Amino acid sequence: MNLNLFYFLFFITTTSVFSQVGINTQSPTASLDINGNLRIRTITEELVPDVAKDSVLVISRDGTVKSMPAKKVIKAAVPTAVKGSFSSGGLVSLSLLSGSAVLPFDSEDFDENNEYDTSTYTFTAKQDGIYSVSTQIKASSTISVATNFGVRILHNGTVISRNSFANIGVTVVVTTINVTPPTRQTQTLVRLSEGDTITFELEGSGIGSLDIIGSDIDSQFTIYQIR
Repeated sequence: MNLNLFYFLFFITTTSVFSQVGINTQSPTASLDINGNLRIRTITEELVPDVAKDSVLVISRDGTVKSMPAKKVIKAAVPTAVKGSFSSGGLVSLSLLSGSAVLPFDSEDFDENNEYDTSTYTFTAKQDGIYSVSTQIKASSTISVATNFGVRILHNGTVISRNSFANIGVTVVVTTINVTPPTRQTQTLVRLSEGDTITFELEGSGIGSLDIIGSDIDSQFTIYQIR
C-alpha cells in the first residue's frame, strides 16, 4: 500500500475514534467527558471586564458544562420582590354579583424578576421557595352598614388566606353610623414551586358592587421571597 495513503487512512480513523474523550468513563457523551472531579491548578486572570462579563461557566442538570451570560446568573440568584397597585388613583368599581371578583392590580412599583403580569393580574413564580404574600384594599366612604366584604389570596386558584367581615353600625338618635374601618388586608406565607400562581380577589355578599380607592397607599399587594 502506498505509504502516503496509509498515513491518510490512519489519520481519518484516529480522528473518528478520538472525537470524544472520556476520563473514568467508557461512553463519553461530549468532546471531553469527565466522570469525576476537575482541578485546575493555575488560571490566568482576565483583566478586561468587557471580555469576561459573558464568559461564566455553569453546570446544567445533566452535569454538562455550558456558558451563560453573567447577568442571567445574577438574576437567577435575585429573590422575588414585587409590589403592585392600581394604575388609577380614583375609584375602582368591582361587581360582586357572583360573590367575588379578581382584584385588577395593573401597575407595578417594582418587579425584580418580571413575574407579575399586569394584564392577567397573575403572579407566576419562576423559582421554588417560600414567599411572603400580602394584599389590602380600602373601600370608599359610601360603603353601607352591614355590607360584608373582604380580600383573599389564591394559590393556583385555591384560597389560602382571607380577611372578610361585615360593617357594623351604631345608631345615634335616628342616624346609623358605620364604625367599621373600610380597610381589609391579609397576609400569609406559602411555599411555591416554579410555575405556581398567586392571584388576589375581592369577596362579598349582599352587595352588587363595591368601589375601592385606587390610591397605592390604600390598595396594593406585595410578594417577597424569603428563602
